[in-house]
Amino acid sequence: MTPSPQPPAPPHPWRETPLNHSTLLSQHAGCKVYLKLENLQPSGSFKSRGIGNFLRSHLASARASDRHRTHFYSSSGGNAGLACVHAAVALGAAATVVVPATTSTHTMHKMRAAGATRVLREGASWSECDAYLRGTVIPRASEAGAIPVYVPPFDAAEIWDGHATLVGEMLAQMEGDGPPDAVVCSVGGGGLLCGVVRGLERAGLGHVAVLAVETEGAHSLALSLEKGELSTLSGISSIATTLGARTVAAQAFAYGQRENVTSVVLSDRAAMEGCVRFADDERIMVEAACGVSMALCYGERLKKYLPNLTGESKVVFVVCGGSNITAEMLSSWTAELKKG
Repeated sequence: MTPSPQPPAPPHPWRETPLNHSTLLSQHAGCKVYLKLENLQPSGSFKSRGIGNFLRSHLASARASDRHRTHFYSSSGGNAGLACVHAAVALGAAATVVVPATTSTHTMHKMRAAGATRVLREGASWSECDAYLRGTVIPRASEAGAIPVYVPPFDAAEIWDGHATLVGEMLAQMEGDGPPDAVVCSVGGGGLLCGVVRGLERAGLGHVAVLAVETEGAHSLALSLEKGELSTLSGISSIATTLGARTVAAQAFAYGQRENVTSVVLSDRAAMEGCVRFADDERIMVEAACGVSMALCYGERLKKYLPNLTGESKVVFVVCGGSNITAEMLSSWTAELKKG
């Protein structure tokens, strides 16, 4: 018998994003600043790459007869859940998200508007809503005849490989200028950091400096590096709630110990400043989890962590975006910053 042809691989549920050179931010930072605009992904954040690749990889390996019964399940207070929904809809699959009680009605509405099958609110924290998803929602779905697939927010090789695609794009877009001297990215659970390090390593650029940026109160990577072992924060006290993984992925901790990776921890106030000044300078709104990286452009902060920085140094900032930002929030942060 002639074997049945394999169904075509699902499409990529993310898009190539621009890499822009910023003259104004270059003047602030004292080097050549490039912006990898991941805020332009379908879900509004870089998560579209990693979560999208996770879903795509699963569907590509599933039997064709099972694809229509596949239902993806995510526990997330924001960006990972949105990315899961956007990717699932693009791939013709269903997605349900369980969010903690701290998630805003605005964010839940965005998930539903994007096409979520269901958005449930359960638990006081991400860990509690994740436990409810795994222990209650997914078993019930399985009993009802669906093929439920748990979607981790950051800790999976398929997710890191998805994030690594931004490095290949970045290098192709910089071809005329040569590779970067440094890459700046925010760290929550560490999925983006893993992707950046993997992407650079695969391109033969494992020596390129990587600044892994967190806020105080969501600094699980810095805590682990300080203690010399994978460690857990007692709680999340930062305004950058989407950095709110109390423990980073073990692989992120391993990468964080490399010589070319530098852990950076800034205050919530610096994150606010990054958001406000970046919106003024580039007309781009990002949430605090991204703004903390952009804050390195201001007040000579970047030179503190890259002491050999010159006017010709090329630094790429991953503008990771995020859904947890409104004009009202920017206005309130502007007023708070003016108080001094």
